[in-house]
Amino acid sequence: MKLEGKVAVVTGAARGIGHATAKSLADAGAKVVICDLREEDLAGVQLDALKIAADVTDSEAADGLIAATLEKWGRLDIVVNNAGITRDNLLLRMKDPEWEAVLEVNLSGVFKVTRAAVRPMLKQRFGSIINISSVVGIMGNPGQANYAASKAGVIGFTKAVAREVAPRGIRVNAIAPGFIQTQMTDVLSDEAKAKLASQIPMGSLGSPEDVAQAVLFLASDQSRYITGQVLAVDGGMAM
Repeated sequence: MKLEGKVAVVTGAARGIGHATAKSLADAGAKVVICDLREEDLAGVQLDALKIAADVTDSEAADGLIAATLEKWGRLDIVVNNAGITRDNLLLRMKDPEWEAVLEVNLSGVFKVTRAAVRPMLKQRFGSIINISSVVGIMGNPGQANYAASKAGVIGFTKAVAREVAPRGIRVNAIAPGFIQTQMTDVLSDEAKAKLASQIPMGSLGSPEDVAQAVLFLASDQSRYITGQVLAVDGGMAM
C-alpha cells in the first residue's frame, strides 16, 4: 500500500499506537504530521515528520494543527484521531473530573480535530479519517465506565460523520483495538498480562504495529469503498 503524495495527521503520536501508526504511514510514503500534548514527548520521536504540540481538547489548538499542516504542505488527506487517556475507577468511586477529562480528550478531541480537518477535505473532495476507538467501547469493562462511554461515542460519531461526508468523497472509519502491548500494559504484572491474554481467543496481546497496519489499510486506496465501519483489531475478543 503506497501513500506517496498524501499528507497525514496523527494525534497522540509520541508513543504506542500513535507512534507505530505515524511510522507506518511515513514508511508508505506519506508526509506525516505528528501531534501530542507536550513538546518534550515529541522531541524524543525519531521520525522525519512535522511535530506539533497541541491540546486536542482546545478548539483553537485543533484548528491550528490543521492550519499548520495546510501551510506546510497545502493539503490534508488522512487524519488519525488516536489521542486518548484513561482515568479508571469503579462507578461509585468515580469523581466528576475523572469522567469529564476522559470524555473531553477521547471524544470531544476527536470531534474538534475532525471538524477542523473536514473543511479542507470537502474542498478537495477526498480524505480518509480514522478514529481509534476500543473493544471496550463495544463490550464494556468494569472500572472503565468513562473510557467505555468515550470510545462508544467515537463509534457513533464515526458513523454519523461518515454519512454526512460520503457524498464529497471523504471516508470515515473507526478501529477498535483490543488489549495492545503498550506503555499502559507494560506496568502490569506478568500475572495480570496472563489474565488478559486468557480473555483473547488468539491467546496473546496485540502489538501497536497490528493496529498501525489496519490504519494503513483504511488510509489507502485499497479501502476506497469502505466507510462508516468499525474494524476490530482484538485477537477475536469482540466476536
